[in-house]
Amino acid sequence: MVTMLDVARCAGVSKSTVSRVLNGKNIVREEIKAVVYKAIEETGYRPNLLAQQLATQKTNMIGLVITNDVYNGPFFSTLVYNAAKFCEEHDRRLIFADGKNSAEEELNAIDFLVRMKCAGIMVYPRHMSSAQLEKTVADSPVPVIVLNHKLTGHVDRAIFIDHYRGAEIMMDYLFSQGHKRIAYIRGRMPSPSNSARQQAWQDKLISQGQQDYEKLIAQGNWSMESGYQAARELISRQENVTAILAGNDDMALGAIKALKDLNLAVPEAISVAGFDNATIGHYFSPALTTLDTPLDQMVKRAVEIILDQPHDEGGDSLCGTLVVRESVSRR
Repeated sequence: MVTMLDVARCAGVSKSTVSRVLNGKNIVREEIKAVVYKAIEETGYRPNLLAQQLATQKTNMIGLVITNDVYNGPFFSTLVYNAAKFCEEHDRRLIFADGKNSAEEELNAIDFLVRMKCAGIMVYPRHMSSAQLEKTVADSPVPVIVLNHKLTGHVDRAIFIDHYRGAEIMMDYLFSQGHKRIAYIRGRMPSPSNSARQQAWQDKLISQGQQDYEKLIAQGNWSMESGYQAARELISRQENVTAILAGNDDMALGAIKALKDLNLAVPEAISVAGFDNATIGHYFSPALTTLDTPLDQMVKRAVEIILDQPHDEGGDSLCGTLVVRESVSRR
């Protein structure tokens, strides 16, 4: 492997001179810089960008912390895609750190990115409490933006999606289509997004005089397989369900498969809807009615705040948009 010393020997200068050129020091004469750059080209040397950033205290990186139990699925891939896209638009590079399976490990991931000299850090917390997040935001030497989690002490450092309002929109649509007996498949708990969606579902059923809503809940874990099993369980209860609302699109698609296997046509016999507007839902048969979750807006605003760029000041919360397709029909 070619080293900085090899470049110095090729250029006929000291290793420290090569280092000063790479670190942008102005004390090196232009003719010497030209010799060093030519030697770099001839030797094929590739500088250690991380070491260079640590030495110069400059960075073009923005960090992202997500715990690994949300990796598998379209929600995670959409979030990371948008984070990378908006970082690139601002000539920054996204660097990812695994929050693993505990609050301590999420804190360690944030600390790692701080030590990497990231310009700022986006955190999608799974285990850290609000108090821990508030303290981290306050103590960090770089901007830390908390995604999808509301903070009361640092409202300008939290961007969240109003999942309760999104679920209200979906329930109002199902009601408008004549559905009254609406089951709910919830994701793995604890989950702020699931808690909000389930609460809205529950409140809407109660407002329609349905107090026995607990009979209409089935447990999932965000996966298609769990949606499949939950739908079969709901049908076995014989509660005259006319629609199933799943906490995400993966579980909704699993539910559709279960209903088909039980010879129940979707949406003619039972309608199904989900959340997050995963791409696969558009191409599934029947195409899935869902709520488009504005992950792109959330990440875009976070990157703009980190870089102190102009951004939408219209509030910290975002709301989804109803996407009507084929999986819901009128009763």
